[in-house]
Amino acid sequence: MSQNKPYAVYLEIGKGRTFAGAMDWPGWCRSGRDEATALQSLLDYAPRYARIVAATDYGFAPPAGLSGIDVVERNPGESSTDFGVPGVPPSCDFQEVDEAELRRLQALLTVSWDAFDDVYASAQGKQLRKGPRGGGREVDEIKRHVAEAQIAYLGRIGVKLSSAEGENADYLRQVVLDSLDAAVHHRLPERGPRGGALWKPRYFIRRVIWHIVDHAWEIEDRIL
Repeated sequence: MSQNKPYAVYLEIGKGRTFAGAMDWPGWCRSGRDEATALQSLLDYAPRYARIVAATDYGFAPPAGLSGIDVVERNPGESSTDFGVPGVPPSCDFQEVDEAELRRLQALLTVSWDAFDDVYASAQGKQLRKGPRGGGREVDEIKRHVAEAQIAYLGRIGVKLSSAEGENADYLRQVVLDSLDAAVHHRLPERGPRGGALWKPRYFIRRVIWHIVDHAWEIEDRIL
């Protein structure tokens, strides 16, 4: 399937790291030391992202070059940006989600989980390459970290889930799907118990999918 126009992309620009993310395709998000390297990384990972979303009914064709990417928004980053976590919602994530878009986001989330499960299974019995100082989580630690992050992200939309409950992967995933539906249909609070603003549904799912996909790619890249 061909892409008739460039993909709309936003930049989150920190002091030493920049994230480039697709407005309409959560999970297709990469970082670099500056705008140019972030955009090039986004382009380089497009075929890998396409393989994940190919299992859905929503066509994604990797752009042939940087001309297929249109930077439509630049946002200043924060401390998390330089730490390696995108932390600033693009403007599109404040928009309402209709029923068709909810189904699309749920489908993208589901195939992201499937992709992580496939990579996790492929890594069984294999070693993961360590970092330059010998660091880096092993595959079971990565899986646990991904689950713990989803529990934390649920808290950012007003849903409390214990670590023990999150140990059941199927249950945790169903809670994420149900919570997204509840957030879209305004069945969850918009502010926390202390009055702080909670995440909007689009940003919630952007962060969840980004984290799943990012660690799936990490495992792929580190398998020896």
